Amino acid sequence: MNKIETEIVVIGSGPGGYAAAFYAADHGKKVILVEKDEQLGGVCLNRGCIPSKALLHASHVFNIPKEAKGMGIVFSKPKINLDALRSWKAGIIEKLSSGVKGLAQKKGVQVILGRGYFENSELLRVETSEGQKFISFQKAILAVGSRPALPPAFDLGNKRIMTSTEALELEEIPEKMLVVGGGYIGMELGTVYASLGSKVVLVEVGDSLLMGADADLVRPVLRHAEEMYSEIRLKTKITKMATSGKQIKVVMESESGKVEELYDRVLVAAGRRPNKENLGLENTKVECDEKGFVKVNVFQQTNDASIYAIGDIAGGILLAHKASKEARIAVNDILGVTNQESDKLLIPAVVFTEPEIAWVGLTESEAKQKGQIVKVSKFPWGAAGKALAMNAGTGVTKLIVDPETERVLGVGIVGKGAGDLISEGTLAIEMGATVYDLAHTIHPHPTLSETLMEAAEVFYGHSAHMHTPKQK
Repeated sequence: MNKIETEIVVIGSGPGGYAAAFYAADHGKKVILVEKDEQLGGVCLNRGCIPSKALLHASHVFNIPKEAKGMGIVFSKPKINLDALRSWKAGIIEKLSSGVKGLAQKKGVQVILGRGYFENSELLRVETSEGQKFISFQKAILAVGSRPALPPAFDLGNKRIMTSTEALELEEIPEKMLVVGGGYIGMELGTVYASLGSKVVLVEVGDSLLMGADADLVRPVLRHAEEMYSEIRLKTKITKMATSGKQIKVVMESESGKVEELYDRVLVAAGRRPNKENLGLENTKVECDEKGFVKVNVFQQTNDASIYAIGDIAGGILLAHKASKEARIAVNDILGVTNQESDKLLIPAVVFTEPEIAWVGLTESEAKQKGQIVKVSKFPWGAAGKALAMNAGTGVTKLIVDPETERVLGVGIVGKGAGDLISEGTLAIEMGATVYDLAHTIHPHPTLSETLMEAAEVFYGHSAHMHTPKQK
């Protein structure tokens, strides 16, 4: 058996996998990157973050005439060429995937396309189109990600029942569509289809949308969704789905009773599950929890000293930027350098709805649940010149502050570009900044970023654009 020798093998080429491979190579390690798909980039680039954001942008462009009408600008009614739209989306993915491939070459990372399988804690078998290859490694980093969860009761083998993967293919714009799940996947993709012309009904079993975000930040998103969607039904459970000709018959129950309806397409956005199968983990000391996620310590090391796990497969918050950060934590541990512990990471969350919503650090809801005393300071975008000029006056910027030290503990933003603005809040918390620091940092005017400064000034009762008595 001919074996390929390497110091580190990384299984999976998503934002965690390629980040780990490139970071290790930059530090002089010999690295092999194993990927089962033809295109590098993992779920995020090929079937998640990037295509969904491309379609969200396209849906926004499609609705510009509606928004512009209120400004006195009139366009003719837009039309959709689905083939051209899909081609444009595919071009973005191809460009980014090719970029990852090119970087791997420049950094000296060997890429092997095939499915990896652990023979033991030192040997990985890779099934490639050219046959089996065996990689002898010193350390391995698992970055195989997750996939959409489809409950067995909904898995009818009917392509009209979609997960996010199929929904992103945009085969058609169905006349009537059901979205099951009011989390970030359901809300984002529901927005795409509703914007492009589908009559969307969204069903959520809980009593609110976007669990994890504060209710006051969700409120503008909900208002917009209610205008865009045919209906939003909370506290509603899907009890049965069945094929009915060219439609899907859906039975759902709520406090008001049971209803039976027909839909042209159904998107099931009921979470994600780890890709732990067919990896040969049983041939190692790696252990998984009851949900199938790989158990790791604060340095991303599994119960097997030779194997690390990062990103979705390691559980926690399933976000690409978390995976990229965990990649560096794992590699640093392998390198034996000063390391950051993953349980102390400050991870911002962003939902690319209309308007966007983002938060980082402590939320007001979490503070109440913990019985933690905090002060909350908010600045409504209706008082921000740039926001009104952009027709974005429904936004809000919110600070969660420690009343004793006045340190910023959390930041929440809802409004246009919230996902870009939240990084300042992340940096403020990471650096231990106080609300005084934010208030006295000069922000350019007119911008949306100055709403962070304004929220801090509201805390002290001297905002130039809002009258609020100083908090006591």
